[in-house]
Amino acid sequence: MKLEHVLAARPTKTIYRDGDLAIKLFQEGYSAADVLNEALNHEIVYEAGVRVPRLDAVTKIDGRWAIVLAFVEGQTLTQRIEEAPDKAEAYLAQMVDIQLEIHRFTAERLRHHTDKMHAKIRKSGLDATTRYELHTRLDGLPRHSKLCHGDFTPGNVILTSSGNPYVIDWSHATQGNASADAARTYLRFKLAGPRYDAYAETYLDLFCQKSDTARQYVQKWLAIVAASQLVKGNPEERALLLSWVSVVEYE
Repeated sequence: MKLEHVLAARPTKTIYRDGDLAIKLFQEGYSAADVLNEALNHEIVYEAGVRVPRLDAVTKIDGRWAIVLAFVEGQTLTQRIEEAPDKAEAYLAQMVDIQLEIHRFTAERLRHHTDKMHAKIRKSGLDATTRYELHTRLDGLPRHSKLCHGDFTPGNVILTSSGNPYVIDWSHATQGNASADAARTYLRFKLAGPRYDAYAETYLDLFCQKSDTARQYVQKWLAIVAASQLVKGNPEERALLLSWVSVVEYE
């Protein structure tokens, strides 16, 4: 495999293109369990019927783990929005439609979102009282079994020239509550910075409208997804996340 054409670079991985393949090469020492879990999630979602790139291989390159997928020619929704910001609302509406289509699938072999969130709360570093309140709130929310991406952002949706959407990066996929998945997307917009605040609000309005879901219901998940994000330990995010976690009933 030729690792010459870089598609994207992240702190823990670099994505390359080699002909009709996309190679996600992880940094040295990256958890083998996490790599294999991401590949397993991807294949479970593929077998469930979701349009995702074909998984070609899980391998090692020079001692580093790699996931090899079929390359999908197209643009991400992030690229589309950046090129035509006047069409942002239309692209966000399309994004919501794709997300709602994903939520129509089930994937019983995936970990349940509620169980994952309980584990994240325990590791959040929050004080015992706050953790107790979050665990109690989580147990009080409906336990659904819809397919949830777990990190559904415009950058993870590729549109081909014919308009077919492919969704990538399934490492956080679970089965669970669709509104929890929406809350996570809303959080990701807010964490991207002030310039994305308007997109966050437009996205949530569209999700609630198209899914016939009360905004207050999605907001009940915000403290929980914020607590789960604290596990990443990003100091630039901490103030915002703590402000959400500290609110017993999000307003």
